Amino acid sequence: MLHLTSRCLVLLILLLSVMSYSLPVFSQTITQTVRGRIVDDDTRMPLPGANIVVVGHEKLGTSSDSDGYFRLEHVPVGRISLAMSFIGYESRIMQNILVTSGKETVLEVTLKESLLIMDAVEVRAGADKSEIANEMALTSARGFSVEETKRYAGSFNDPARMVSAYAGVDADVSGNNSIIVRGNSPKGIQWRLEGIDIPNPNHFADEGSTGGPINALNSQMLANSEFYTGAFAPEFGNALSGVFDMKLRKGNNEKREYSFSIGVLGTDVSAEGHLSKGEKLLISSITGIRHSAS
Repeated sequence: MLHLTSRCLVLLILLLSVMSYSLPVFSQTITQTVRGRIVDDDTRMPLPGANIVVVGHEKLGTSSDSDGYFRLEHVPVGRISLAMSFIGYESRIMQNILVTSGKETVLEVTLKESLLIMDAVEVRAGADKSEIANEMALTSARGFSVEETKRYAGSFNDPARMVSAYAGVDADVSGNNSIIVRGNSPKGIQWRLEGIDIPNPNHFADEGSTGGPINALNSQMLANSEFYTGAFAPEFGNALSGVFDMKLRKGNNEKREYSFSIGVLGTDVSAEGHLSKGEKLLISSITGIRHSAS
């Protein structure tokens, strides 16, 4: 009986010893692929052999192929900066690139040819009394990206709501996204998509106005766009108040990707991918639907 009690005591001590050790916890780092193409800023010709490195992660680097394409795999998700260099061209650092787990990050990078730096030449002239005192008012144009629409409070991924934060631009007090530039009527806004005049792209907009509850264009489809509040170029002949010149984003030409989001103002559905399976096409398609809940 004593022998049996001793064995039980030994087993209990061993069990408590095993339980007292803390097991190591392993965390898996979520990564994603960052790829794109490097071309000349003027000729748009590919730059083969360009170096691409993730700033802060020197081991994460690659070079572009003969067509200018590059691919970085196993990049940690979050915001990163890419340093790019090529012989005979100015080095460039792209900062605050958002890498998400749901989609590959596809970039189109341009590099400028480096010029010979010479001594500065100073040219002086008499002061022009007709010049305004505000040196920032050189032109009434502002470029913005779709990512910026996600940062502005109350923009709801809608570029029309975002520009209301610009100087000289105000929104309608009724709550829609009408754009009032320097007190002019919202009807004077000219909407353009890829250089072509388009009708009002807002859901449930008032007849003849420029506003509505939310923009009908899916923000996943748009690339860097421009907004003008004055000093229009000759191509904007029908503009009286302002110009919204929007561009479409190039989709993923190697992998089909889909996104869906739902919120207070409505739903977003988008799909993108290559046109022909198994082929590396330069042209990719992206379609999107945005429906307002109003």
